Amino acid sequence: MIRALSPNTQAILLLTAPLIAGRAPVSQDLLSPSELVSLARKLNKIQHKLSDLLSPDGAELMRACQSGIDAARLQRLMGRGFLLSQVIERWQARSIWVVSLADSEYPRRLKEHLPNTAPPVLYCCGDISLLASGGLAVVGTRNVDDTLIAYASAVGQLTAEAGFNLVSGGAKGIDKAVMHGALEAGGTVTAVLADGLERSTMNRDHRNLILDGRLLLISPYDPSVGINAVNTVQRNKVIYALADASLIVNSDLNKGGTWAGAVEQLDSEKLAPVYVRSTGRPTPGLDALLSKGAVPWPNPKDANELKAVLMTSGPTQVMSHQLGLTLFSGEGQSGKASISTLSPEITPQLEEPVEPKLEPAPTTVDSPESVAVPTTTAAVAPSTPADALFAVARELMVSMLKVPMKDIEIAMALNISNAQARAWLQRLIEEGSIEKQRNRAIYVSRNDMLFGQLWQPIAQFPDCEDNK
Repeated sequence: MIRALSPNTQAILLLTAPLIAGRAPVSQDLLSPSELVSLARKLNKIQHKLSDLLSPDGAELMRACQSGIDAARLQRLMGRGFLLSQVIERWQARSIWVVSLADSEYPRRLKEHLPNTAPPVLYCCGDISLLASGGLAVVGTRNVDDTLIAYASAVGQLTAEAGFNLVSGGAKGIDKAVMHGALEAGGTVTAVLADGLERSTMNRDHRNLILDGRLLLISPYDPSVGINAVNTVQRNKVIYALADASLIVNSDLNKGGTWAGAVEQLDSEKLAPVYVRSTGRPTPGLDALLSKGAVPWPNPKDANELKAVLMTSGPTQVMSHQLGLTLFSGEGQSGKASISTLSPEITPQLEEPVEPKLEPAPTTVDSPESVAVPTTTAAVAPSTPADALFAVARELMVSMLKVPMKDIEIAMALNISNAQARAWLQRLIEEGSIEKQRNRAIYVSRNDMLFGQLWQPIAQFPDCEDNK
């Protein structure tokens, strides 16, 4: 079922999207991402939201904000309601849904990593939970030989076997090879397209994978847009920002989208570790990326080795000193206001700061059968800042897992990377605090397993006020 557009998302589409209804778009002075953030902040200061621009008082609000953006420009954009209704009908017929910066489903990674340049909207087709799943990004050039195609396919297969999502660009060459390897091995893939989302959603092979929940197609560009070299380069930011780490299989030197995206990550963005292929024939492009700070790919031989690579290289979004309320805040590590100000009411908050409690956790539990829970490492007082952080995380996670949850849901609730969530979950499993259900990526507190509580599916994103 296609999710309904929230009022804030409707406003963002009117302000920023070309709304191509099967034809070439007319010339429009759309708001840039930074202009949209500026407008949202101005409205927030006077206790209004973007959706209020759709109200009868919208014109007055536009005039109140025209110190930064001309009111006549805003009125022209907001007056495209009929065109918006046309494109929504077109998208729905193709099972395309839209998530905007104002929706809680919008990936936190993009808000945090691209605070002023995150795409205002993402057009999507597939399982929404994959947006937050992180994983390994694999990119490379289009024109490659069979050896590199086989290499990329093997990387995709190993990623799937390790239980990680694969993020790639969906282009021919390396992108399609690595995606094919992951999907053939039963894994999941997030394909970030620069063009042709409409066409891709109608592909028969894609439709079956989408229905199975294993393929998510997304694009920051209108579903009807054609090929555009600038879009191809810009969407690379989204690929890197959605993943825990990236691997560049092949790159030209000083040209092409793969080179430009990698250099941007190494020189300025630095969103996640950038690895480059370290076996086979070396190339000038990969050698140059190594000189800029890229890391040789450690060539994991099996799923366990790949897990170790990603769990140690994934971005740590919660530092050791960030205890308590900051664990759930919408602020980035820098302390600067993040793009979440577009809809501050949906940022999860705790009523009171959580103070770290370092007392030993109970090692047994009374049950009708008087079953004893194995002694855990929780009884050992934390000796390092990392241990102190884990002590807080342990208490929160064990409490949360009274209702079985996926690792993705844990990561979203704690505002941490998937890799960090998996690492902590593994520690809790090893110490006997939680269990992982067989053949399912579902985790539950050990006590609740002993009492035989049944797992019930829960709403994926219950904190989104606009969608209630």
